[in-house]
Amino acid sequence: MASQLPTIDKLSMSDAYQTYQLGDFKLQRGGELPDAFIAYKTLGNPSLPAVIYPTWYSGLISDNLWLTGSDKTLDPSKYYIIIPALFGNGQSASPSNKPDLRPFPEVTFYDNVRAQYELVTKHLDVKHARAVLGWSMGAGQTFQWATQYPDFMDLVAPFCGAAKTSLHNQSMLEGVKSALYAAKGTSSEGVGKQHLSSDKAQYARFNEDSKRVGLKALGRVYSGWGFSQAFYRQKLYESALGFKDIDDFMVNFWETWACSKDPENMLVMANTWQLGDCSNQEPYNGDFRKAMEGIKAKALVLPAQTDLYFPPEDSEIEIKNMRPGVGTLKVFPSIWGHWAGGPGDSKDDVKWLDEQLRELFASD
Repeated sequence: MASQLPTIDKLSMSDAYQTYQLGDFKLQRGGELPDAFIAYKTLGNPSLPAVIYPTWYSGLISDNLWLTGSDKTLDPSKYYIIIPALFGNGQSASPSNKPDLRPFPEVTFYDNVRAQYELVTKHLDVKHARAVLGWSMGAGQTFQWATQYPDFMDLVAPFCGAAKTSLHNQSMLEGVKSALYAAKGTSSEGVGKQHLSSDKAQYARFNEDSKRVGLKALGRVYSGWGFSQAFYRQKLYESALGFKDIDDFMVNFWETWACSKDPENMLVMANTWQLGDCSNQEPYNGDFRKAMEGIKAKALVLPAQTDLYFPPEDSEIEIKNMRPGVGTLKVFPSIWGHWAGGPGDSKDDVKWLDEQLRELFASD
């Protein structure tokens, strides 16, 4: 059954969501996720055109609601909005809700989107979507949808994300992962690899001290990546976000965000992110150009001018490899870095993004 329809007044900004059981779920890189389930929330009437809007790195389902509402393009009185959660986000199957599953198996964007497709088609009975869109890892899932099920949607709008995780982005994520691994006395096995032990009893687990230390370190590592140099130079953390100085921002923004998360969840999602490559599937077999040419939906690709790990140059390559007339590139004119695309802190960027989506959704 689909979720109960929320009122449109602020979309009932609750944390309520539902889950769909997937059973023992076979994974792209081998093995399976036993008793798998996917968490989701729907907004609007199921008779309306469907929009699929996946979550991002560390994001909960409720963290996607900032881009929805009666004053937004994603208006539940006009669209049936489906927000599926990534494996590892703490709501879908994750280390935090499967404590006996250690090590947690490696999951990819391909696995996530295959699970979402089953949810959308078999459980919610959606035959076709008007659009798929998302921010950051949500953008990666959007590209995955566009190449894995290219006939399923009319429009795609990935913002501040990539069809294939770049080498630079993989390097950045090694720093994020290593903050956590070091706290529990281990180290990264490498890009796209989780720290695995064949002996379950030998798997290094976090205790409360290593969890706190590791997550605080992760927050500070991330602090140099989420926002741009100009954001810091102009001290927008003070004037726009209300922190008194850089140390206040480190503790009460970055460490607070990180310490609200589960470290094992963050490692699973970081690994999924590092493995991002929508050409790593049939029928593309690693041919990136062929994967981009396989996109049939009208694509609006929206990088941010000052994003430090999803730069516009990478998006230009994606557009260049699409068939003529399929892709359009528009760049957030913002100094908010990656945070220009979400999660709604920069009001000017929210307005700009919504205007681009409104124009896209009005097109044929």
